Amino acid sequence: MQADPPSHQVDELELAAGLARIRTMMRMFDVPRDLSITALSTLANLERLGPRRLTELAVIEGVTQPAMTQLVSKLEHQALAERRPDPEDGRVVLVSITQHGRDELARRRAAQAKRLAELVAELPEADRAAIAAALPALDRLTSRALGGGA
Repeated sequence: MQADPPSHQVDELELAAGLARIRTMMRMFDVPRDLSITALSTLANLERLGPRRLTELAVIEGVTQPAMTQLVSKLEHQALAERRPDPEDGRVVLVSITQHGRDELARRRAAQAKRLAELVAELPEADRAAIAAALPALDRLTSRALGGGA
């Protein structure tokens, strides 16, 4: 008979699958779907990281530079992002999020949070407590993955 693993061990495959399901759930909450996942991720990264070069954004998002150039053009057309010369090197162009882009992300997050709160309220208290207890660890995990240390 095999002993149960200690409670602090994590099944990496189970964790990856669970987080993928959460990503899918959160994407389902994003209505309207007028912006792609990559567009929303790019805006969120610009908000979190500050202005970035197109080449850096392409690497972060895992797309080609031409694809990122096209995406940034669409975001500019919607006034969600803008290109400006780098103040330290005028030959370099940086992409930054606009206030309208910040407002749009905030609006979408608020709608997602409202729907998520409705679902969480339907869970038993023990599940709500487990989710709340996991949040700091998940924050540290994502911070590490996104280069924030921890």
